[in-house]
Amino acid sequence: MLKLFKNFSKRDWILILICFILVFSQVWLELKMPDYMSEITVLVQTKGSEMNDILKNGGYMLLCAFGSLVSAIFVGYFASRLSANFSLKTRKKLFNKVENLAMFEVKQFSTSSLITRTTNDITQVEMLIGMGLQLLIKSPITAIWAVTKILNKSLTWSMITAIAVAILLFVIGCLIIIVMPKFKIVQKLIDRLNGVTRENITGIRVVRAFNAEKYQEEKFNDVNTKLTKQQLFNQKTFAIMSPVMYLVMYFLTLAIYFTGAFLIKDALMADKLTLFGDMVVFSSYSMQVIMSFLMLAMIFMMIPRASVSAKRINEVLDTDISIIDGNKTDGIKGLEGTVEFRDVSFKYPDADEYLLKDISFKANKGDVVAFIGSTGSGKSTLINLVPRFYDVTDGEVLVDGINVKEYKQDALHNKLGYVPQKAVMFNGTVSSNVSYGDNGKGEITKENIKKAIEVAQGEEFVLKLDNKYNSHIASGGTNVSGGQKQRLAIARAIARDPEIYIFDDSFSALDYKTDFNLRKELKKYTKDATTLIVAQRIGTIMNADKIIVLDNGECVGIGTHRELLKKCDVYKQIALSQLSEEELKNEK
Repeated sequence: MLKLFKNFSKRDWILILICFILVFSQVWLELKMPDYMSEITVLVQTKGSEMNDILKNGGYMLLCAFGSLVSAIFVGYFASRLSANFSLKTRKKLFNKVENLAMFEVKQFSTSSLITRTTNDITQVEMLIGMGLQLLIKSPITAIWAVTKILNKSLTWSMITAIAVAILLFVIGCLIIIVMPKFKIVQKLIDRLNGVTRENITGIRVVRAFNAEKYQEEKFNDVNTKLTKQQLFNQKTFAIMSPVMYLVMYFLTLAIYFTGAFLIKDALMADKLTLFGDMVVFSSYSMQVIMSFLMLAMIFMMIPRASVSAKRINEVLDTDISIIDGNKTDGIKGLEGTVEFRDVSFKYPDADEYLLKDISFKANKGDVVAFIGSTGSGKSTLINLVPRFYDVTDGEVLVDGINVKEYKQDALHNKLGYVPQKAVMFNGTVSSNVSYGDNGKGEITKENIKKAIEVAQGEEFVLKLDNKYNSHIASGGTNVSGGQKQRLAIARAIARDPEIYIFDDSFSALDYKTDFNLRKELKKYTKDATTLIVAQRIGTIMNADKIIVLDNGECVGIGTHRELLKKCDVYKQIALSQLSEEELKNEK
């Protein structure tokens, strides 16, 4: 929890100090009122008292109440502002941290968990700060000050108050011990609930197609019921606090007046009035002590959950970033557009076996290099090493003659036009999706957008949309087809006009005619750029300058289509699975 308070700025700490002073003033004014009440009680009981004296003390009480109200308003305002600013800064810091984590580090936390940590967990801490600045400061000051006020009044009354406080502390301690571990379970269940909900909405078409609505409902109800039961247990356990508090409060008042009656009865006539005034004051101050513990109890109800949330937030913030920025922004002159793998081997940090082993090749400027192999052979992983989504375990990946680890990440990414295996669309328009991001060369113009869509064979459907280039694209591209999403994703890469294009099986959703036309136009448009293509179709890559065949993470063949048909059995088997012997002979 304390780690997160580092997000407070100097200005915030000044506001906290002001809150402390205002709370101190508020407590002083509230604890001054029983003194005036005691004076009024004595004046009412004393013969010959002037009404002006009674009204004067009453006026002072009203001024104290008004001053306390004004202080409370300012403290509430400052506390709300501080907690909101804290939430803003922490949420921004957490989001930026997630943005900078490597792919493997992101996978350590599920998507639903990261959403919960960014929203619900930060809200829990925000609520604690908002309430804590008002109650956590006020409660101990009130309790200590009130105790000092009553210590010299009566030993009997003091002992009764001490017993009441001890009972409250015991109850609060027991509740915290019982409930604290349960809040960890609650936050994990919220993660699971978010995960199930997200999974259901994302796969709604499959759910309906397979009549799995009932299964999904049961799955959701299972997690939801567990969360509800856990929350009910926590709330029922904490609900014990309120009746115990009021029971102790009323019994304390009763005990003070009961013992006070005996003390006044046995006292001398001259001391009876003083004892009566002391009893009224003691009763008021003892209530202040109990109320301060009641306020502390409210905070203690929030602290366990906020503490769990703070720990979950810190788990993300404290995660070490493995992809460290270099300091280079440019490669070696004369080597622009080159990509070279030197004895590259790779395994995931939590894996024992290598996924890629001793991969070496070089792509020069203008080359089209393709990667093919069976499912799980490491094709996508290999090209994901170029933009540093993962870092190599052994060997080097060089872009423009410089190891990718030496580049600043934004400088490296500005050299690349990346099209992922699964096309990703963002909520916006056709234009905003194609011109997405920063290419380091200035704003992408409308002409660039139109040209990119034309090359990507997207004009055919974009011009049919109601608002053409300004037509709405839903989050995830749910209002366009898979092939349309792929073409827009390809157009996004083209619009950047990069040195190096990376296509990770980016033509799979296209029909053969569109695929052929796209590759034809792409070849003309990108003739001066290096192109890396992962593909499953032989027809997509047979005209590549170099084809690299992968099998179980190893390079088993490098060459042109014709060369590989002669010397690489793995490639030949893949080719025969897609083309007939006669078609292959014609290719030869």
